[in-house]
Amino acid sequence: MQQSEQNQGDRELVRGCLGNNRLVQRALYEKYSARLYTLIYRLISDHDASNDVLQDAFIEIFRSLATFRFESSLFTWMRTIVIRNAMSYLRKNARLQVITDEIPDKASESSFNFTAEHLEKAILSLPAQARSVFILIEVEGYKHQEVAEILGINEGTSKS
Repeated sequence: MQQSEQNQGDRELVRGCLGNNRLVQRALYEKYSARLYTLIYRLISDHDASNDVLQDAFIEIFRSLATFRFESSLFTWMRTIVIRNAMSYLRKNARLQVITDEIPDKASESSFNFTAEHLEKAILSLPAQARSVFILIEVEGYKHQEVAEILGINEGTSKS
């Protein structure tokens, strides 16, 4: 699907949602919920909490659709709302996740074999803000300036 066709489809979805058409609202949810859930889960790492944040974000999305101006893609606008909701959740539920794995005394060949699980544990052990910055930049492809705006931090903080 070409970009202009997608934008037209999104415009029709927005119009239908603003008209309180429940079928169109469901279509919007079904079109974007899986991608948005994946982003939330990367930030929060808790399935139940991710579902809660997704639902809260969609409530905000539906309430705010009248303010959407198509200056960016609908998905980009929705993703910003989702990230703000996830960050709000993390601030309210600040938790310290500590890796309890022991560090071997002697560096052996096996101690340097990193797996995806090790990487995930390392990312999850980061403080919430640092983890969010890392995911938004390295996984989602945002620039430092964009991350700073989304998270309400200085660009320098995003880079550090």
